[in-house]
Amino acid sequence: MPACSARIDFSDPCLPDGPRLRRVFGSPRQILAAHEAAQVRAVLDAVQAAAAQGFWCVGYLRYEAAPAFDTALAVHAAEGPLAWFAVYDEALPWPADDGEGAGAVQVQWQAACSRAAFDTALDSIHQAIAAGALYQVNFTAPLYGVLRGEPEGDTALALFAALQRAQPGGYAAFLDTGDEQLLSVSPELFFDWHDGRILTRPMKGTAPRGATPAEDAALAQALRSSPKERAENVMIVDLLRNDLSRIAEPFSVQVPRLFHTEALPTVWQMSSDVQARTRAGCALADVFAALFPCGSVTGAPKVSAMRMIQDLEPAPRGVYCGAFGVVYPGESGIRATFNVPIRTVTLRGSAATCGIGSGITSGALAAAEWQEWRHKRAFVERASMPFELLETLALEDGSLRDAPAHLARMAAAAAHFGYPWSPQQVEQCLQQLVQIHAKGIWRVRLLLDVRGQARAEAFVLPPSPQRVRLQLADRAIEDAHSEFVRFKTTRRAHYDAFTPMEEGIFDTLLWNAEGEVTECTRGNIALLMDGRWLTPPLHCGLLGGIGRAQALQAGRLSEGVVRLEDLPRVQALAFVNSLRGWLDADLDPRLG
Repeated sequence: MPACSARIDFSDPCLPDGPRLRRVFGSPRQILAAHEAAQVRAVLDAVQAAAAQGFWCVGYLRYEAAPAFDTALAVHAAEGPLAWFAVYDEALPWPADDGEGAGAVQVQWQAACSRAAFDTALDSIHQAIAAGALYQVNFTAPLYGVLRGEPEGDTALALFAALQRAQPGGYAAFLDTGDEQLLSVSPELFFDWHDGRILTRPMKGTAPRGATPAEDAALAQALRSSPKERAENVMIVDLLRNDLSRIAEPFSVQVPRLFHTEALPTVWQMSSDVQARTRAGCALADVFAALFPCGSVTGAPKVSAMRMIQDLEPAPRGVYCGAFGVVYPGESGIRATFNVPIRTVTLRGSAATCGIGSGITSGALAAAEWQEWRHKRAFVERASMPFELLETLALEDGSLRDAPAHLARMAAAAAHFGYPWSPQQVEQCLQQLVQIHAKGIWRVRLLLDVRGQARAEAFVLPPSPQRVRLQLADRAIEDAHSEFVRFKTTRRAHYDAFTPMEEGIFDTLLWNAEGEVTECTRGNIALLMDGRWLTPPLHCGLLGGIGRAQALQAGRLSEGVVRLEDLPRVQALAFVNSLRGWLDADLDPRLG
């Protein structure tokens, strides 16, 4: 029997803000596995029997297990067991060290689906919808990754901890089967079933998070009111209602909540609740037969959608888009909670896989769906490269310039990324540095790591030039709307790609994919147009600098969108940040 371990960190589906089920499982007493479709029901029956005898059962069904319940559901051949459950004598408390101490894990990811292939697939789906073959298809593709480095301790648990920080809450589960490790931080509930009541919560509808509270609220409202997103959600709600009716008492299927929006770190997600009372004698295998796979990851109608998925997607999905969860011990009646394992990474040795997808309807636009995929994959990119939060301050004769504003910005970044924040510890760190560098002018780098530990470094700050030369970027910054643009961290590859190579060039003026000027790599930009000093608004994709904020508050600057075609009208330029202040600038005509 392989060495196995599992962790469950589930929200209470009925009380999302209530206590979470957080349990760790050691060596199992038994493994229940199905390698053929004909064995899947027997495994689920054995799981239910083990739970009735007082044991905990943690495991999964791969997406490719679907034909075990309906041979009309088309899938690829599975690469691994169709169903796998570990049976445990007891559930242990969640450990104080939840994996953060295991070291930093780095994963380099590569998308399997090119933009051209994506557009071709969407064209095929639109043709099928226009022909009346189906209403919606959930199209997905994998990201393939390779683990880099040699972190101490358990690499898989370290990555799981990082994924949980990147995608907190929801229905997180970890399982080491010996052959592979499954790391799921899914926000989507597949079903929660106990006391004869079953709740499903399909998730359909996505929007990016905003750069400001006002923009964030507006994006959430736009998601709630979008006819396209609401239609996508209702299609799956209707599918789930129909699926639940197969195991429900007559007239008990209800939809108590529609179009609920939830704020996740990188996206807004829309979900709806569909619930019912199950018929007497309903078994766990019957629940899966009625619901699996969840309609939110297939499309509608399910049979037609899955047939098209098989045609479009060249490889099996695996546990991604299957079901992953726990069956609780209890003699009086079964209780089971399973997630839909989206936002899920599978590890086999140093190889990692993570699926990304979205529901495609008649109103879906390729550019918007492609951008949605980028927003959805942000959680795994955040978790796959260690970084620290960063603030750069000027220290002049023992006084830290604009320290309260910098600390407030770092505190906001810590809240966003889930880093512990202790104002006292950060202040103490800075004061120790100030005592050592009490005279002169210094550039201070304040850093905060994932454990909430602060450190500060000081470097001699040369005098600022009175006037600087800037170059215009030769291409758009790849993702101006990334959280690593909105917040200041040590992850700066997107900026470093624009580091000036020409002698005498101070910095690079950046612009986004929409052709809007954004910022420089080390500071904000001010542009004099039509007699007014303007700086791009945050929604263009830039860091809200301390110097920029002060200039706005003083009335020296106003926010305004400046496009590339506006640059010939610019009468003057200035580079602005807290460290250097306001530096008059010129745009080099040879490099712009």
